[in-house]
Amino acid sequence: MKTLAEFEEFRQIELGGYLYELEGKRRALSKSLTRMIMVCAALLVAGFGAGLALAGLTPVTVVLGVAPPTLVSLIWWAAYIKPARNAFVYEFKRKIIRAIVKFIDENLEYHSTRRVSQGRFMQSTIFRTAPDRYKGEDYVSGTVEGTQIEFSEIHAEYVTRDSKNRKTTHTIFRGLFLVADFPKKFNGTTVVLPDVAQKMLGFIGQTLQKWNLLRGDLVKLEDPEFEKEFVVYGDDQIEARYILTTSMMERLMEFRKKALRRTHAGNGIHLAFTGGKIFVAIDCNRDLFEPKLFTSNDDSGVLRDYFDTMSMAIGIVEDLKLNPRFK
Repeated sequence: MKTLAEFEEFRQIELGGYLYELEGKRRALSKSLTRMIMVCAALLVAGFGAGLALAGLTPVTVVLGVAPPTLVSLIWWAAYIKPARNAFVYEFKRKIIRAIVKFIDENLEYHSTRRVSQGRFMQSTIFRTAPDRYKGEDYVSGTVEGTQIEFSEIHAEYVTRDSKNRKTTHTIFRGLFLVADFPKKFNGTTVVLPDVAQKMLGFIGQTLQKWNLLRGDLVKLEDPEFEKEFVVYGDDQIEARYILTTSMMERLMEFRKKALRRTHAGNGIHLAFTGGKIFVAIDCNRDLFEPKLFTSNDDSGVLRDYFDTMSMAIGIVEDLKLNPRFK
């Protein structure tokens, strides 16, 4: 894996020209956004001021005060700001994020608008609810040390309606979703989930874990540190232990620490071993590879964050020893 020193040299030599060009576009976009906000704020103040002077504080005053700036901002955003922002983000990712991926591993391909398929997402069995809305971006795929890997950011949601047909959207998962070949052959499904119940409810939580019938049998392992963080279900106890060896559990714990540092994963990390693959879902409530609009992207700290996050995802092959030679 590439070092930070190597990346810093790469940033200065290879990315400098792109960053200089993009910085000018970012500043122009930032000025336009600032101008829009100032104009709308002025209209808001003027509208409220005129309404209060003429009629006092009434519902009509509120409407007259809010409607003009809202209408102007919506038209301004749709006609200019949004297309300009989308073009800037696309160009930034095409030139900068793609270059970082290629720098880490030349064998990998990056597509800013693609995602891991919904079929793959459901194949993992990590999340049992089928999404009504499924979005994603920043897709990376290819071969690392002989192992096929793909990942992207995913935002999966489902929709419910109440007795009055009012719609509510619920998040199933938002974060980084990875799929990689697993070097050992196995037939069943083993799922590794954050152990939220036991942490919150202790002995009662353990009992609830056993009653999770949709997940198969609860698998008890002999690593107390691992079991503090994860709960394991599988349809074959022997096979689950064959996959989750002592060394694999240690590697998963280290990878968990690294992933939490990089993404600040709220609900932790979810894993599944099924169909000859390992699936990893890392919770994250922010876009990991979006460029800044109001601050400079030509900054070693900003770019190092992209590099570190991408390295963490790609490095799962090395960290978990998924190379075929480790069968």
